Amino acid sequence: MFIEVLLEALIDSVKMLPFLFAAYLIIEYIERHHGESIERVLAGGGRWGCFAAAVLGCVPQCGFSAAAANFYASRVITMGTMMAVFLATSDEAIPLLIAEPTLWPQMMRLIAVKILFALLFGLLLDFVVFKLLPPSLRGGFRGRADEVDCHEEHEEQGSIVWAALHHTAEIFGFILLFSLVIGFVIESVGQDAFAAFLGGLGVLQPFVAALIGLIPNCAASVMMVSLYQTGAIGFASMVAGLCSGAGVGLAVLWRANPSWKQNLMITVLLWGMGAATGLVLMLLGM
Repeated sequence: MFIEVLLEALIDSVKMLPFLFAAYLIIEYIERHHGESIERVLAGGGRWGCFAAAVLGCVPQCGFSAAAANFYASRVITMGTMMAVFLATSDEAIPLLIAEPTLWPQMMRLIAVKILFALLFGLLLDFVVFKLLPPSLRGGFRGRADEVDCHEEHEEQGSIVWAALHHTAEIFGFILLFSLVIGFVIESVGQDAFAAFLGGLGVLQPFVAALIGLIPNCAASVMMVSLYQTGAIGFASMVAGLCSGAGVGLAVLWRANPSWKQNLMITVLLWGMGAATGLVLMLLGM
């Protein structure tokens, strides 16, 4: 069983390598040559920044979520703008879906859904919820900006090819690891039993997926895509996990923003919004 699962996981993972490497080459080029321009657009949006954030957050790299967290902590952007970036961010999910051409339609649907809900929740936070919060919980843009350095999380050394190879190898390791784990679980308990357990969660599945998505690591997004590829979770639950998964954004927020009350509220809101997104999609039959 070990050899069978290992070979199947290895073959499936290796098939993705060319597409994965090509995706990371494009991502590295965008980040190196256009990253600062994109961040200037994000920082200049003011109260309407969630429109740009919902679109720019879909760019598949974690630098923008880190920058958004720093911008919020320095009062450059609003809470709604930062949350729009967080919700639109998919971390490693987009490269993984690009690496599997049969999943390209689902990838486009994922991006469209993320932009829509990121914009809706961003506007809701800035123009409705903001007015209901006490000043100590609002944070973010107040008409002035403190000093901010948004580039501390960026990797700008070395060649683009080497950086793309590094990311490809790192994510390949995660893919192989999760493929092995999922393969062994399925072989041990049986595919029907495994599917029945996750399926038995019913409407709770998006809430569990959103909770996993909060892990501030690319492993969470890799797990979501892997579970979706095996049919263990549906599209709605994958979206829930990827909406709450802001990459390193949450970790940077907790480090850069001095108010633990704001950070805790934002974390809970991110989980709730991710779960709500997945629940809506599930009720719509997606």
